[in-house]
Amino acid sequence: MAGIRTIPGRIRVYTGGSLLSVVLLLGVTMAAVGNARDGVQTIGHDAGPQVMATGTLYFALSDMDAQVADILLIGREHDLGIGRAESLRRYEQRRAEANQAAVQAAQIAGRDEARRRTVREVLDGLGRYERLVGEAMLLDRQSAHPAGELPQNVVDTYRRATDLMKMELLPRAYNLTLDSGATVRQSYETDRDAVLDGRLRVGLAGALALALLIALQVYLAGRFRRLVNPALALATVLTLAVVAAGMAMLSAQAGHLQRAKEEGFDSILALNRARAISHSAFADESRYLLDPGRADTYEQVFLDKALSVLYVDPGERPLNLETYYDLLPGAVRSYERDPSGPPVEVLGLFGEEKDKNLAEFEESRLRLTVQAYQRVMDNDRRMRELAAAGDRRAAIELRMGRQSGAITAFDTYDQQLTLLIQAHRDEFDRAVRAGDDGLGGWDVLPPAAALAVAGLILAGVRPRLAEFR
Repeated sequence: MAGIRTIPGRIRVYTGGSLLSVVLLLGVTMAAVGNARDGVQTIGHDAGPQVMATGTLYFALSDMDAQVADILLIGREHDLGIGRAESLRRYEQRRAEANQAAVQAAQIAGRDEARRRTVREVLDGLGRYERLVGEAMLLDRQSAHPAGELPQNVVDTYRRATDLMKMELLPRAYNLTLDSGATVRQSYETDRDAVLDGRLRVGLAGALALALLIALQVYLAGRFRRLVNPALALATVLTLAVVAAGMAMLSAQAGHLQRAKEEGFDSILALNRARAISHSAFADESRYLLDPGRADTYEQVFLDKALSVLYVDPGERPLNLETYYDLLPGAVRSYERDPSGPPVEVLGLFGEEKDKNLAEFEESRLRLTVQAYQRVMDNDRRMRELAAAGDRRAAIELRMGRQSGAITAFDTYDQQLTLLIQAHRDEFDRAVRAGDDGLGGWDVLPPAAALAVAGLILAGVRPRLAEFR
């Protein structure tokens, strides 16, 4: 205790406290850097991209069934639509994508037995679906029927296949994406909170180190009549610079994580689902034409899917396709930069996208997408009017026409939606790349700065202590 009351003893206490505070600052900074790195790795390189890839499972399954519906609808008229051969090629492509996405889902599931069981059920159901589809296609070829005039045995077999897809495969695929997405969102919340908490700890540890360094300099200035100790002053400036840079870096990392998750990951998942639902709804048009016994059911299912993509409040009107057709143009106009007419509230997956703070380029892509969506709905209206009037042949030609029919309009819509998804993917990649770049050098900088500050502290107090020898 007597040594603490002496000037050398007090200098040693201040010096020891300053050095310990530098060590503490180094520890909390490295921990915060580790948390930021873990967040970028999880969201940007591991679970985030894997979950987005498994989101294609729902789309691949939906489009598989859509291609089958078109194949059965055209019958022996193989050149209708995109042609039987191209539909078969797309069916095989989607089947491969579905199997690959299921494998990725199994990898993400890890030891989660419930998710692994769901993946197994999807794969088992996919095998049963393929067998039913194979039987339906065989019966279809044997019957060699005209477009839209399917024998009942083909219709019955396809009903079993598409019911299996709608009732079992698609719900389970969607649940996998939901569960995996929830895991990523939880990881994001945990990692981002850890980064922000780390920023606070760096600030507090930095404040302590600066306070002790300033106290040491004040004490030396008062005892030795020297206003500035160059080494300690430089140590203080360096500590301040490292703390400020560390806090700024951690703030930026939290922002990068938020951009990657909210402007990239969330939108990609939602829009991929919108694309899958749109393909399934487009296939419902084929189902509506190939299975008159279930036409009313397929019409209602089509409406439900349309509402999930872009919901328009019907107000006092009945919620049916006629109402939807009539209100859709106003909803689409609301996506313009300066919309005309009274404001229209839209919901659904495109409505959620509209409510986000989009960049001008993304906003333009979204506007083009919903405009193309309206043209798809215009064709759907015309097709159903022709079918209701008894002209099924004209309805089929409109639905399967390439030059000016529904397929061309839907392909344009799908291309616009794909470009919109890519715009969000680019935003996701930019945010992740910025996160990676922002962490460059931070494994080396804090230890190097800590050693430099420690060396400057010792260099600053050594001449003063030497005066007492």
